[in-house]
Amino acid sequence: MQILIIGCGRVGAGLAHDLSQRGHAVYIVDQDPAAFARLRGHTHVQTITGLSFDHDVLRQAGIGHADSLAAVTGSDTTNVVMARLARLVFHVPRVVARLYDPRYTEIYRRLGIQTINPLTWGVQRLAELLCYSNLHTVLSVGSGDVDLLEIELPPLLVGRTVHEMTLPGEMQVTALSRDGRTFLPTLGTVFQEGDRLHLAVLVTSTARLNALLG
Repeated sequence: MQILIIGCGRVGAGLAHDLSQRGHAVYIVDQDPAAFARLRGHTHVQTITGLSFDHDVLRQAGIGHADSLAAVTGSDTTNVVMARLARLVFHVPRVVARLYDPRYTEIYRRLGIQTINPLTWGVQRLAELLCYSNLHTVLSVGSGDVDLLEIELPPLLVGRTVHEMTLPGEMQVTALSRDGRTFLPTLGTVFQEGDRLHLAVLVTSTARLNALLG
C-alpha cells in the first residue's frame, strides 16, 4: 500500500517507522525540515518539506495514488481540514485524523472522518486502521477496544451462515443489509451475494476477522 502521513511529530514518525517495517510505501509531509530528524535511519520513508494544504506539495507526496492518509499534526483544525481535503478532493479511500478535543468526535464522524485520540490510541492501532483496507470502520466504541465495521461479503462466504462468522466474546454480526433494506439476522441466516455485513469486533481480533474473510 502507498500511505501518506501529514505531520512528522512523535506520532507521525513512529507511524512512518511502523508502516515501513510492514513493507508499505510511506510518504511523510512536514513544513519543518528539522522534524525529519526523527526518521533518522529509516531510509525507506520518503520525506517532503512543505505546507500540507499546498496541492503541489500533496501531489509531490503522491496523494493521487495514496491508499491511505493519516493527518497527525499538533493542530485539530489542520488535521480535520486535511482529512476532508483528502476524502473530497483527492478521493483517498481511507483517511484518519488525530483529534485532541473529544467534544468534536461525533461531528467529524458524521462528516465521514475516522478520528483517533492520542490519549487512548497508539501508533500500532493507527497503523492497523490504515492497513486493513478491506474493512470499513464505522465507529470505535469506548476507549477504542471495540470497532463497529461494515464490509461487503466476500465470495467465499456466500452460502455460509451468521453462526460461522460469530466468535463469542470477539466478533458478531449485528446487522445485515440486503436488497436495499437492513435487518437483524439470526444465527441461521444464510449469506447471499451482494450482502453487506455490519459487525462488532474486538480490536485484538481484527487479524482473525481478516483470516475469516480470506
